Amino acid sequence: MEALLASAIGLLTAVGLYLMLRRRTFPVILGLTFLSYAVNLFLFASGRLALDAAPIIGASDSYTDPLPQALVLTAIVISFGMTAVITILAIGGFLTVGHDRIDLDGDDEAPK
Repeated sequence: MEALLASAIGLLTAVGLYLMLRRRTFPVILGLTFLSYAVNLFLFASGRLALDAAPIIGASDSYTDPLPQALVLTAIVISFGMTAVITILAIGGFLTVGHDRIDLDGDDEAPK
């Protein structure tokens, strides 16, 4: 189980980094989303993976730490809001300039 989760975190991180290095805004947004998924899984795994364990002490024989679950829930809400803001900024940039390239050289010409 731990190897599968570690592989999933590594794969999501690799895909997120690859997409963030693209020159278009939509793949960058998807890359940030994949990276946030990887961080959420990492935070969730930091609370030890336990099956059939309640996050309440005394409810069962074994319990799990509720703090990583609360952190992941908060991170999901924040990443959803930030994805919405970044998407709106990307749409505004596309409507202003007419393309969605990410260039640092400063020219606003359309691709040929």
